[in-house]
Amino acid sequence: MKKYFHLKPLRNILDKIKPNFEKGGKLEKFYPAFNAFETFLFVPDHTAPAQGTHIRDAIDLKRTMILVVLSLFPCLLFGMWNVGYQHYKALGITDASLWDNFIFGAGKVLPIVIVTYVSGLTVEFIFAIIRKHTINEGFLVSGMLIPLVMPVDIPLWMVAVATVFAVILGKEVFGGTGMNILNPALTARAFLFFAYPTKISGDEVWINTSLEKGQVVVDGFSGATALADAAAGHADKIPGIWESFIGAIPGSIGETSTIACLLGAAILLYTGIGSWRIMLSVFLGGFLMVMIFNQFGSNTLMQITPLHHLVLGGFAFGAIFMATDPVSAAHTNTGKYIYGFLIGMFAILFRVFNPAYPEGMMLSILFMNVMAPLIDHYIIEANISRRLKRAKSK
Repeated sequence: MKKYFHLKPLRNILDKIKPNFEKGGKLEKFYPAFNAFETFLFVPDHTAPAQGTHIRDAIDLKRTMILVVLSLFPCLLFGMWNVGYQHYKALGITDASLWDNFIFGAGKVLPIVIVTYVSGLTVEFIFAIIRKHTINEGFLVSGMLIPLVMPVDIPLWMVAVATVFAVILGKEVFGGTGMNILNPALTARAFLFFAYPTKISGDEVWINTSLEKGQVVVDGFSGATALADAAAGHADKIPGIWESFIGAIPGSIGETSTIACLLGAAILLYTGIGSWRIMLSVFLGGFLMVMIFNQFGSNTLMQITPLHHLVLGGFAFGAIFMATDPVSAAHTNTGKYIYGFLIGMFAILFRVFNPAYPEGMMLSILFMNVMAPLIDHYIIEANISRRLKRAKSK
C-alpha cells in the first residue's frame, strides 16, 4: 500500500495488529471487518487474479463509493437546513437564522443516518463473517441514500427494520453487492411504504412540529407536499418553479432541492461515475410525458408545465442518484437510454393516475430495475443478429 508520512503511525498500528486477523490468528473470523476498515483508509496492495477478464483502473470500488457519498452531501446539508426551516416556519418563527435551522435539522437527521449505518453495516459484517468474504462496499452509498429518502419524523426503529430488510432481502439474498436486481435504498423505502404507510405518506410526516413550552403551530399550517396539493387539486398551494427548484418545501429529507441534486450530478459526471445517458433520458422521458398530458389537462397534475414537474418531488433526486445505480440499471449504452426514458415516463404516469401516491419515482425505478436485464438482453441479441448478418454478407 502506498504510505503517506502523516498516516504512517496509523499504518504502523494496523500492520502490528493485522496478524491477529489473518489466517491462524486468534481473531481470524473477524478478518472481513478488519479488512473493510484497512482498505477504507488505504488503497489495497493486492491486484486482481491473473485468470479471467478484468478492467484495471486507478480507482477501486471503495474510492468510487466514497465519491458518490460526497456527491450526496449537497442534498444532505440542504436537507438538514430545510428540516429546521420547515419546523420554525410551521411554528410561525420567522427570525430563525441559517445556523438555527441547520442545528435543529442536524439534530433530527443525523440520528437517522447513524441508525441506518449501524443497522446496515451490522448485517453486512454478519454476512461477511458467515460467508467468509470481505465487506461489500455498496452500503457506503445505500447508508446515505436511505436517510435522504425518508421523512424527518420517521421512527428510528422503523429505519433500522427497513434497512435490515433492504440489506438482507434486497441485496444479500442475491449474493451481495453487484448481484442485486433492486436498488437497496428504494427497497427500504418501498418496505416502509407498504408496511407502515401512515409513517411515510400523508400531510403530517414531512415536517417536524415538536413543540416546546409555549409554542404552537400557526393557524392554517399544512405539511402537505407540493405533489400532494396538486393531486388534491389545490393549484393555488403549489410552489412556483423557482421555489421548487431551490427546494425549501416539505418533502423527504434530501429530495426536495433540485439545485442540490444538480451539484451532486456535476460531481458524478466530472468523475465519470454517473451515467449521463441515464440522467438525460430520465429527464427527457419525463418532459415528453408531461407535454402529452398537458394536451388533455383534465386535472391539476396534467396542467403543471414540464419544467415544473421535473423540479417537483423526488424526480431529480431519483434521476441522478437512484436510476443511475450501476448494479440495478441497464448496462448497455442503448439500454441505458431506453431504461432512463421509461423511468421518466412511468414516473409522470404514476403521478398523474395514482393520486393516492403522487410521487411515482420510487415505483418507476423499482419497476425498471426488474426490466433492466430484459432490456439489455434484447439489445445484445439485436447486436449479435446485426453482426451475423454483416458477416454473412461479406
